[in-house]
Amino acid sequence: MNFIKASIQRYQLGSLLLLVLLLAVVLPLSLDIFRLNLVGKYLTYAFVAVGLVMVWGYGGVLSLGQGVFFGIGGYAMAMFLKLEASDPVSTKIQTTPGIPDFMDWNQITELPALWLPFKSLPLSLALVVLAPMALAWLISFAMFKRRVGGVYFAIITQAVALICTVLIIGQQGYTGGVNGMTDLKTLLGWDTRTDSAKYVLYYVCVALLVGSILLCRWIQTSKLGTLLLAMRDKEDRVRFSGYDVSNFKVFIFCLAAGLSGIGGAMFALQVGFMSPSFVGIVPSIEMVIFCAVGGRMSLVGAVYGALLVNAGTTLFSESFPDLWLFLMAALFIGVTMAFPMGLAGVWEEKIRPWWKSRRQALRDAAVKPPAPTVSATPAAQPVEPALPEGIGSQRA
Repeated sequence: MNFIKASIQRYQLGSLLLLVLLLAVVLPLSLDIFRLNLVGKYLTYAFVAVGLVMVWGYGGVLSLGQGVFFGIGGYAMAMFLKLEASDPVSTKIQTTPGIPDFMDWNQITELPALWLPFKSLPLSLALVVLAPMALAWLISFAMFKRRVGGVYFAIITQAVALICTVLIIGQQGYTGGVNGMTDLKTLLGWDTRTDSAKYVLYYVCVALLVGSILLCRWIQTSKLGTLLLAMRDKEDRVRFSGYDVSNFKVFIFCLAAGLSGIGGAMFALQVGFMSPSFVGIVPSIEMVIFCAVGGRMSLVGAVYGALLVNAGTTLFSESFPDLWLFLMAALFIGVTMAFPMGLAGVWEEKIRPWWKSRRQALRDAAVKPPAPTVSATPAAQPVEPALPEGIGSQRA
């Protein structure tokens, strides 16, 4: 019991336990399956926000192209699901049965070699993580080894997002083009559209997200996390101390890419499609906003930021279809100006100090010694009146 308590205090897991309680108990009991599925979709973006906390908040590297890695992970999972949905029986009306429908429309007569690894689920799951990390390694190694950083690196990641979007749309016969990959129904014969399947996928998403936060929290509390903070604040001093700063940046960037890929795969599973609209510059910037609203130094805050922004988007678009973009812009600007450190900053700077002072005041009041009470004056004994002189001797 003491070990568990010490671990919670060391890794600051109290806020994570509250988040798990909210996601695993409160929301499933209070929301219908449609709304819960929406929350599951929002949580897939939280993987990207958690990765941005590591690469931006701790590593000091702002990436405006995380949507690329989210999309690669999503397409890796969608390609497996699309091949399963394109079995020869289901596609017998096509000119070439056994291949995805958009390939048949573009007069492709056999499955491209790029698609062959995605016939296997274990290999597809591995590529969900490894493919985004491989691209992240290629970009970061080329940039950080030449000490390219700051705003230049952010612009380069934007360019990569734009290039990937154009590439996906242009290769319609291999990727589905602007429509993306749709009609993703089953996973190894298991229908992912039923209510029970949606509950299972939601809890799998929550479990993977909690595992990602624990992994990142472990890195933060290790020597590597200390070096990341030192590198963010005084990069030259860390370099002059004998450390290769570029290797740390490459590692943390690849980690964020892998987490984004997991989020993309869970998105394809829960929503049932994947398109290039999640790969470009605009969704990548939105993902940075999720992290900024929640707090770029807080892993749990990033999750709340993703939930708040996406829930606000859904609420405003349903209630004010003509004004919701303006309302979201006002929300972003207001939160940024009022809370520069995000929701986590409000907790750390306002609520937590107040709560600690309140608890201390109650504790002091409990141990304060009671004030001394004034004892009651004992009742005066009746005094016999003195007799005149001589009377007493006569009585005697």
